Parts: sequence; C-alpha cells; structure tokens
Amino acid sequence: MKAFRRIFKYIWPQWPRLIVVFSTATIVAILLSVSFMTIIPLMKVMLGQEGLHGWVDRKACDWKYGVDIYLPDAADITTGRAQGMVHSLLVAGVEEDSLAHLAGLQANDRIVGVGRHLPTEDDPNVLASKMLEEMATSKGGTLVVQVKRYDQSDEPKLETLTLNTPSNESYIADLDWNSRRRVRWSLKLAIAEKAQWAVGFLPREQAQTNKTDAVVFLILAMGVITVIRCLAKFYQAYMAHKVMQVAITRMREDVFGHAIEMPMGFFASERPTDTISRIMRDTNVMSSSIKTLLGRALREPLNALFMLIGAMLLSWQLVLIFLCTAPLVLGLVAVFGKKMKRATKKSLVAGSQMLAKLNGVMGGLKVVKVYNQQGYERDSFRTINNRLLDQLLKIAKVNAATTPTLEVLGMIGGAMALVVGAHWITQGNVTENRIEGPEFFTLLVLLGAAAESVRKASGVWNRIQEANAAAERVFAVMDEPVESEAPDASTLEPLKEGIEFVDITFTYPGERSQVLKGVNLAVQAGHNVAIVGPNGSGKTTLANLIPRLYDPDSGRILIDGKDIHDATLVSLRGQIATVTQNIVTFNDTIAANIAYGKAGAGMEEVEEAARRAYAHEFISALPRGYDTVIGEHGTGLSGGQLQRIVIARAIIKDPAILIFDEATSQVDADSEAKIHNAIEQVMRDRTTFIIAHRFSTVITADVIVVMDDGQIVAQGQHDQLMQTCRLYQSLYETQLVKV
Repeated sequence: MKAFRRIFKYIWPQWPRLIVVFSTATIVAILLSVSFMTIIPLMKVMLGQEGLHGWVDRKACDWKYGVDIYLPDAADITTGRAQGMVHSLLVAGVEEDSLAHLAGLQANDRIVGVGRHLPTEDDPNVLASKMLEEMATSKGGTLVVQVKRYDQSDEPKLETLTLNTPSNESYIADLDWNSRRRVRWSLKLAIAEKAQWAVGFLPREQAQTNKTDAVVFLILAMGVITVIRCLAKFYQAYMAHKVMQVAITRMREDVFGHAIEMPMGFFASERPTDTISRIMRDTNVMSSSIKTLLGRALREPLNALFMLIGAMLLSWQLVLIFLCTAPLVLGLVAVFGKKMKRATKKSLVAGSQMLAKLNGVMGGLKVVKVYNQQGYERDSFRTINNRLLDQLLKIAKVNAATTPTLEVLGMIGGAMALVVGAHWITQGNVTENRIEGPEFFTLLVLLGAAAESVRKASGVWNRIQEANAAAERVFAVMDEPVESEAPDASTLEPLKEGIEFVDITFTYPGERSQVLKGVNLAVQAGHNVAIVGPNGSGKTTLANLIPRLYDPDSGRILIDGKDIHDATLVSLRGQIATVTQNIVTFNDTIAANIAYGKAGAGMEEVEEAARRAYAHEFISALPRGYDTVIGEHGTGLSGGQLQRIVIARAIIKDPAILIFDEATSQVDADSEAKIHNAIEQVMRDRTTFIIAHRFSTVITADVIVVMDDGQIVAQGQHDQLMQTCRLYQSLYETQLVKV
C-alpha cells in the first residue's frame, strides 16, 4: 500500500474540498439512519396506543434517567394484562449508575406519582401519561417520585424518592462516570431534546384526527430529510469527482514532466509506449479508484456505521451478535484484495504490451502489407490479447466472488440476531423483554441496511488494490533518476576555441560491448567535421555525447577547456542544434514546428528560416500556409519537405554547434543541391558535425574523421585520406560515390 499512499500527495492540498466531501458524506449517513429510525414513531402512531408523544416521552426517560418504562399496548388492554397500568408506570429495567439507579428506582417498581402529579385523597389515581410527561419534560433540578414496591410477602409498600434531573448540572458533574459514558449520555440527551422539540408541534390528545396529523407530520419530516440528504449526496459526489480529477491531472503533469527529464538511457532499455501506458491507462485506473475511495468507500461505511449506531441505541446485544462474522469478513476481503492486486498488475503489463504492438503495427502498416505479414501480426496480437483476457477474467472472478461471499456472511450474522431477538419477544414476559416489536422491526431494517452498505462497499478494497498496482507502475517512473547535473554546475559560455574528446569510452545501458573505445578528437571552433565509417562504428553515438543525451563511461568532453559535465544542461544544449535522419515533427502547425527551435520567435524569423532551408516555396503553396497542421508522423508532407522543416528549426535557433546526422538522407535529388547550399551557409562560423554518406556533403568538410569499431582510425582531408586510409577509400568507392 506504500505506492497507493503516495497518491494522497495530490489529494491533501485540496483539503477544503475534502472537508466538504467528508462532512456531506457524514450528513448523508446520519440522515439516512434517521430516515429508518422514523419507522418506530410511525408504527407507534399507527399501531400503538401510547401515541407519538408517549413514545418520545418514554424514550426521553430512558435516555435521560436510564429507566426503561413499560406502557401497555393494545393487546395488553384487550387481554386484561394492563390492569393497573393506566394509573402507574411499570419500571421494566434500570441502567446501573444511572440517575434512576442512584435515586433508588428498581425493576418492577410501579411509579404512582411524579413531581406536580402526586396522588391525593381527592385524586388517588394519576394518569400514567401525565407522570411520564412530567418526568420527560421537567426542567427542575430534582423530581419527587412516589413508587409502589412489593415486599417478599407481596404486600405493596409506598416509598418517596428524589430523582435528580439533567438540569442539575452540579450533581451531574460530581458523578463518577467515565468520559465515554458522559459522551454517550450527552448524545442521547441531545437527541431526546430535539425529538421533544419536534413533536411539540403536535397535540398530545390521542384523537383519530391527531393521529392522522402525526402521520402526515412524520411523512413530511421524512420528505424534508430526504431532500436534504439528496442535496448533500450531490455535493459529496461532485466534490469527490473534482478532487479525483484535479489529483490525477496534477499527477499526470508530474509524471510527464519527470519522464522528459529522465536520461535517454532509460528509454533505450524500456519501451516508450510502456511509459505512455503508465501515464494514460494506469492513471485512469487510479482515478477510478480515487473516485470510489472518496465516494462509495467513504459513503457506504459511514452509512453502515450510523445504521449500527442507531441499531445499538435499540439493542447493542443484538448488534454484537450481528457483528460476530466481521473478523471473517475482514479476512476474506484481505485475501480477495491480494488476488486483485496481482491480477491487475499483470493486466496493466499486458495492456502496455498491446499498446506497443498497436503502435508498432499501425505505424509500420505499409511494411506489414508489402511483406504480407498480416497473419503473423494477427497471431501475435491474439497472443497478447488472450494474455490480457486471462488477467481480466481473474479480476472479474474476484469481483464476482466478493459480493456473494459477504452477503452469505451478513445473512448468517443477521439470522443469528433475528433468532435471538425473536426469542426475547415471544418467550419473555413484560419485564424481561429487552426490545419491543416496533423497535425490533426497525432494528432488523437498520441491520439489513447496514449489511447492504457493507455489500456495496465490499468491492472497495479490490478497487484500492487495483489502484495500488497501477500506482506502483506510475511511481516507478517517477522514482527513476533524472538527468544529473553537478551540484556546483556553472553556465557554459558559447563556444569560442574548440571541442575536445579525451579518452572517451561508452556502453549503452543494458549492453555489454563498448560502442566507443578510447576516442580522442580535437575540433577547432568554426570548423565543420564529417564523421564517416561503416554502420555500427559509433558515429551517431559520438555526436549524441556532445549535448549529453548520454554520459560516457569514462573520459571527458571539453568545450573551451571546460568539462561539459560541470556545466548546466540548459547552457550546454542552448548552443546546440541537431538534425537527424529520423525526422521528428510535432502534431502542430508548420510555424510552431519551426519556431520550436527558438522560444518567442516571430513569424518573420520563422519565414526567414524557412527560406534559408528552401522550405518557404512549398509551405506558401499550401492552402493554409504556415498554419497548416502537420499530422501524426508527418502525414500529408513528403519526407524531403519534413526534413527541410526540421532544418529550418535548426537554423532559427542560430546555434554555435550544429549536428547533422544523415540530414539529407530523405531529401529528393531536386532539393539536395539547394539544401546543401543552405547548409553550407549555415555552417559558416559554426562548429558543425556532419554524419553523412553522401559524397557532396563529406568532401567539403574541414576535417574528415574515419571511425571503425568504436575507434578513430584516421582523420584528415579528402585527398589525404584517399591516399593514406584504405577504409576511407573503400567507403568512398562503395558508399560515398554510389549513394
């Protein structure tokens, strides 16, 4: 998970949005659980006799004082079991160390008088509803409570107790409660007060009209709650998506910026398409997972949490029974997550290979067709495609197994809670019941909703593992070292005296054999040097060391006596321009491609450079002229035209050092003479390295360097080398003349 945690570097800076995401998700979860909790008062109003006010008052007494009071329902009254309960409150249970317990109340006590509603000779019977209302709504510091308690001989005994209320702050402060209990009690007290405030808008009388008003009130309340919850859900989803998109956008920028700063040696051993796949495809996998993390992964567990909190308020024992399968659930989720990470990593690699194959085949489609290799390429693609399919099916199998497995475990936990709760209701008597029918039904709904939220969140860990696998590949690129500069690197002044190669040896990354072997060469400033030799002799490699596209294994390259390794890359490359046989243009206008050589170049400079490269004549003939967009791979222009645009790019930079690597290899014969004259003009007063096979380019060089097997075997002018160097003679006869 180390790689996945690094994603948060791009998420934390958006902390104001994260606050909105977390707060709205919490609001959604709370309001959803409240919506389910309204089932209880709705059932009490529609099915029970105590009414909405009675139920709220009874719950308020429970949460404020820790006393569970039983009121008779319709069935009790019908069967006669409620005899005497109309004028007394039966204490079904008392929480230990609660205000009721400290006052002396006990289970099976019958409360016959409270506060202002005490029995008198004129009115010995006080209505239970009045006593309950007095206990629930009293604002005084203490309440006088009269209870009827039966002794061992079953004789009633009247006792008067003093009950401290939540308003008695000094008494509450002195209680020996731990902080957790105080927080829980304060939460219940706040809920009770809000509930009493809400039902205060309805009359207490139990007339049919009032019951209808209460039902309408509850439905309207549920409607308002739903609207607020949906608005919060909208903001939560939108902000989560915004955080994700901004984070991934910044990450892509950083990966791309890091990749273009990495040394060329990395791309010599790694496929560029693999890096492209990591920047695009792998970050898309990460974006999907971040969206899940800030959406469903946040919302559903919060929903489950508040559902369980609501259920615990009804019966914490049944909730614990329901949660007995939680350790097994966590273990299975971890196992599925490991399988998901492995499969995802392999699928990303296979996807990268597919991208490389597509890029290679589509880019070389002419060659594929000419050599009739469609069948080979089809079979090769099928192999890669099937490899990707295998991993995707493994991912699908893990996803498909996760949800049903968790559903089974949730059903087991729910069934256990259902059996125990049903036993409590059907087998216990009035004082032994720990939960009533409506509360039990609501608890089942809450547990079912919690299980559903867990089921929806069951795939979250799998998605996180997918993101972790993708993050490992993305951050592996960012962990690669960039091109190095000496800590005290200084600015390199423009070339004035000369360039010197001193004992240069070089080996390409991942290769064993040396490409350059002890090369020594001195080039005077302003001279043009032609480098010739058989293929693989090290000509291009030697030229690539000048702008430090690669660093030599040993030896030094000096410009005006200063080691280029001690100079800043910007100052070194700022005085170098290259034109290679592999034409590199960008999917942009012709003007932008030419101006690429000089930041801030104006159109006059662009046109002047094009004229000097003999490109203006064909550019101006195009329908959109310099605003013509060069398509991918230069589609729409000939190789000779593209090469002249690239030469114009080098001309506009006005460099001190020019490197032409087979620069006229793709120029047609009609343009070669013109471009040769242009190059000769550009080379004046510049130090130029020419790697060429064409005789016309080589013969006019100030110095011709002959290379073979990574070494310089001869150097001089054409006439001198024709007399003294057999290899040069052979090259002249077989390549320079014939090409």
